[in-house]
Amino acid sequence: MVSIEVNNLRKQYGTQQVLNDVSFSIEKGQIVGFLGPNGAGKSTTFKMMLGILTPNSGKVCIEGMDVQNHKMDVQRLVGYLPEHNPLYTDMYVREALTFTANLHGLGKLTKSRVDEMIERTGLTAECHKKIHQLSKGYRQRVGLAQAMIHHPQVLILDEPTTGLDPNQLVEIRSLIQDFGKDRTVLFSTHIMQEVAAICDHFMVLRKGQLVASRATNGITAEQLETLFRELTQ
Repeated sequence: MVSIEVNNLRKQYGTQQVLNDVSFSIEKGQIVGFLGPNGAGKSTTFKMMLGILTPNSGKVCIEGMDVQNHKMDVQRLVGYLPEHNPLYTDMYVREALTFTANLHGLGKLTKSRVDEMIERTGLTAECHKKIHQLSKGYRQRVGLAQAMIHHPQVLILDEPTTGLDPNQLVEIRSLIQDFGKDRTVLFSTHIMQEVAAICDHFMVLRKGQLVASRATNGITAEQLETLFRELTQ
């Protein structure tokens, strides 16, 4: 079953073509790495997939629904962690997650879901702190917990492992893998080891155009790094 379908997506600001005729599809249960140099159009693609930005032309469907026609329904199905993780830093960790759960209308499930996400994202020792007291890595964990708290069918993560130390990297990769067993994950990263370790598929964007889309098939991080340089020079 196709979980994400992007058809002929274009976005232009004045004379600058940010995305040029981008098309791809992702099957349910796949973990897909979205690669590209800074400014290639990755974050813009994500924002149009969520209905935050409107394309000049093209169409995005998430779980069979046209994003432009069913924006709110799609957003209920998607968990999203932006590149610049927006957090209410004066809130306590548990307070922030409870607030997010309430926004999603989890009702009686709120406390158990908050407890689960605190444990799964390794926030147990930090959950009684205010967010501004946390390191960048732990703030990233809070953002991940917020993105996943409502059991989304699709998880879109923009540079999710930024600021994490090597041990945290392993833990968050494991969390993403576990989530992707029966749901769809699309994430951008500059870390080729991450793609080689956990992705079923990867795509490469260059100057607003999709220049590669293929299965990982046991590719090593070194091979991926070489391919990435060849495709984006």
